Amino acid sequence: MDCGLKTLLLDSFRKPDVPRDVRLDAALGHVAPRGQEQLALLALLVDDADADVRAAAEQTLAAIPPAPLAAVLARSDTPAELARFFAARGITPVPGPETSAIEDETPLLQAGGDVWDTIADEPEGERPAEPGQSITQQIQQMNVVERVRAAMKGSREVRALLIRDPNKMVSSAVLSSPKLTSAEVESFAKMANVAEDVLRAIGQNRAWVKNYGVAASLTRNPKTPVAMSMTLMQRLIERDVRALSIDRNVPEALRLAARKRLVKSSNG
Repeated sequence: MDCGLKTLLLDSFRKPDVPRDVRLDAALGHVAPRGQEQLALLALLVDDADADVRAAAEQTLAAIPPAPLAAVLARSDTPAELARFFAARGITPVPGPETSAIEDETPLLQAGGDVWDTIADEPEGERPAEPGQSITQQIQQMNVVERVRAAMKGSREVRALLIRDPNKMVSSAVLSSPKLTSAEVESFAKMANVAEDVLRAIGQNRAWVKNYGVAASLTRNPKTPVAMSMTLMQRLIERDVRALSIDRNVPEALRLAARKRLVKSSNG
């Protein structure tokens, strides 16, 4: 069931090559993105080709408290497809305290049972390491399921490493982490060694690009899609546009657009 919500994480789960163990882990609630995203992910997995994944998703959906679920469905930005999915299950939107949290930062159901849960309330916490092992070494030994969990529940340092993971599902889990801060998003927007999909996802998040630092960092990043950089450049102050107009690291089209804006400004 495609419930109409478009996020980097959900798009990665829509692909046919998602490993079964990753799908099963998500169906059990271990991949715990923001509330609305969690509902859409579970709705997607109840139609999975694997019977165990379908059963796990149904079990997790049944465990979600009905009041916050109905309140999230009542949000104005809930896709109609998602609302219809739950209406068919007898759950109707009911406005409540959760409804006003348009940018919900926590899942409706938080599954436990792994070592990352022990650091959920420690922003700079680290996974207990084997003697002599760094966090980088620990991550290198993880499979995809473990890296996705770590991306969702790990520390700031863990997210900074996993945002560069070549597996799109892992990097998308970082961007879906309820623990992610705007300062981290801005640092990701500056990185030249992240996938273009990561930068595109940041640029498509209206809440994140309201932050001037995020918008400016994306515009200056040579890996940001040019069309997106062009749009964001219109928001920059003149000092930053001037710097952009002579920056040889960005695409030539963007430099020329910055120069044209400066000329127009001086003539206007």
